[in-house]
Amino acid sequence: MRRSAPTLALCLAVAGLTGLTACTTPDTRPPPAPAGLTAQAGSATSVHVMWNAAADRDGVTGYQVFEADRLVRELPAEKTMVDITDLAPQTGYAFTVRAEDAAGNLSDPAPVTRVTTPAAKAEDRTAPTPPAATTARATGPRSARVTWTAATDDTGVTAYDIYQGGVRIHTAGPGEGATTLDILRPDTVYTFTVRARDGADNSSPDGPAVDVTTPPASGDGPGTAPGAFAATTSPGTVTLTWTAPDTGGETTEYELYVNGRPTTVIQFGAGAVPSGRAEHRITVAEPAGTVWAVKLRARLPDGNWGSFSAERRITLVA
Repeated sequence: MRRSAPTLALCLAVAGLTGLTACTTPDTRPPPAPAGLTAQAGSATSVHVMWNAAADRDGVTGYQVFEADRLVRELPAEKTMVDITDLAPQTGYAFTVRAEDAAGNLSDPAPVTRVTTPAAKAEDRTAPTPPAATTARATGPRSARVTWTAATDDTGVTAYDIYQGGVRIHTAGPGEGATTLDILRPDTVYTFTVRARDGADNSSPDGPAVDVTTPPASGDGPGTAPGAFAATTSPGTVTLTWTAPDTGGETTEYELYVNGRPTTVIQFGAGAVPSGRAEHRITVAEPAGTVWAVKLRARLPDGNWGSFSAERRITLVA
């Protein structure tokens, strides 16, 4: 009969104290199994797998994704979704996920979720129409409900992808017209769009963008995101306008992001800090037709940056 190995203690001599030792027991406690596992076929050969992020106290450093008993992906802790590709059309698959901590302990598998890929559509190069309307509302400091109208496609819509700031954060099924996102942060402005996808992985253009501001969590204080952010273009110029957040004092610095990267810090000198609406103009040299996604955040009195404004997409003009 196989005997289990005894628990070992790691003992380190305490410097300067002869014979005195300090002992710690190795971490053998696994993290809890991931919750909220879902799998959605995105095309005839791909499945989008998602789950809820582990709590900080669980000490999770990564995730392992399995199809049946086969390990198909390993991901860092900050990743809670993955596309599994190169699958077979019209085939059933069973996915589960296990969490791993810094000591190498693996959680129990999450409850298995099953999905069947649709039939392949040969030579389908026509993208679906975008959803014609999108609405959203915050349902709490860390969640929002997004709804959209159905799209159409010559071979049928197989999925709806929800984007925030140009990044896909969720995938819903073809028969769904709403979803709840519970991966959000308090006191933050989010800009959501929805795209439809068909069985050949053709994606529609974005549907209409919709802004949602999550409320502060208990004790978080006033919101720190610039409000009513707008961006307009004219030949050689981009004009930004916004309402200053309530930071407890004059807000003199804003960090501007263009296409996901910080580009400059907008500063207002003493006596020039606007009250109410603020405006800033940027001279641009990029060619007409260049697309910018712009957002900004304010410097708070404690030196930290606040939450981002809504993101606006603009096309430069000649």
